[in-house]
Amino acid sequence: MRYLMRRFLHAVLLLAGASVLAFLFTALAPGNYFDEMRLNPQISSGTLSALKAHYDFDKPLGIRYLVWLKSLAHGEMGYSFAYNSPVAPLLAVRARNTLLLTLASTLLAWSIALPLGVWSAEYSGRWVDRVVTGASAVLLVIPDIALGLGLLMLAVHTRWLPTGGMVSVGSEGFAFAARLWDLVRHMLLPVAILVLSAQPLLVRHVRSAVREALEEGFMRAAEAHGIPRRRLLWRYALRAAANPLISLLGFSIGALLSGSLLVEVITSWPGLGPFLLEAILARDLFVVIGGVLLSTLFLVAGNFIADVLLLWADPRIRAE
Repeated sequence: MRYLMRRFLHAVLLLAGASVLAFLFTALAPGNYFDEMRLNPQISSGTLSALKAHYDFDKPLGIRYLVWLKSLAHGEMGYSFAYNSPVAPLLAVRARNTLLLTLASTLLAWSIALPLGVWSAEYSGRWVDRVVTGASAVLLVIPDIALGLGLLMLAVHTRWLPTGGMVSVGSEGFAFAARLWDLVRHMLLPVAILVLSAQPLLVRHVRSAVREALEEGFMRAAEAHGIPRRRLLWRYALRAAANPLISLLGFSIGALLSGSLLVEVITSWPGLGPFLLEAILARDLFVVIGGVLLSTLFLVAGNFIADVLLLWADPRIRAE
């Protein structure tokens, strides 16, 4: 329990540090939302001064950060200049869409990588292993944006899958099953991009961890006692390789989350990616800070889940 408390306190400190750095870097960036408004001749200098006072931009940076912390404590996360609305409700809907995409991609990526990695470790050095490692190497050298654009062009030319958005026009009138199928069809393209981009790292780590477990002395003794090979792989070797794979799970959630922001822009998925890009271009300060903080929270949550699973899977950690 103390282990989890320490990890939780580390997560809180990390979030606090991320908020300070995000606030500092966005505040020190050249230009702000009101600079573009100043170019509009229809907006007077008095109106600009009133807007700056309304959003506390006439106060020092430290005071603005304390005001933002107060807003965060009230669940608002500051106010969006462009939408004139609290940031938290604006981010909530888009964060839900990003989380849906990330969780689906994580589950599917691991469902594919685990059997492929174990299969490659079982037939190490044979043609199966060479095919799996060769395909992983090819995917590894392809940039994520090139992979995404290639699959997007394929979807456009074949018209097999929708190429933008989350639902079809008029889907509100569909039955529940039809709406669900429509959502799945729109998810297939971004999920496929994320899964393919994650496979090289996951497959190589699973293969390495399982191969190392198979070479342990207790595995050789178990095999000498006549335990079937498949049972050795899935019941003993995979369990012995669990610790590094659980740690990799937390890392993969963060990696897929960061990758999903780019994929959302490519496929027009209404998540955090396009919303943050618009906020950055518009210099909507508090939306950018809220998006960075929310992304950090997802990353920390993924690693905390991995810590909980490690605590559950390894009695040595519980004993310590």
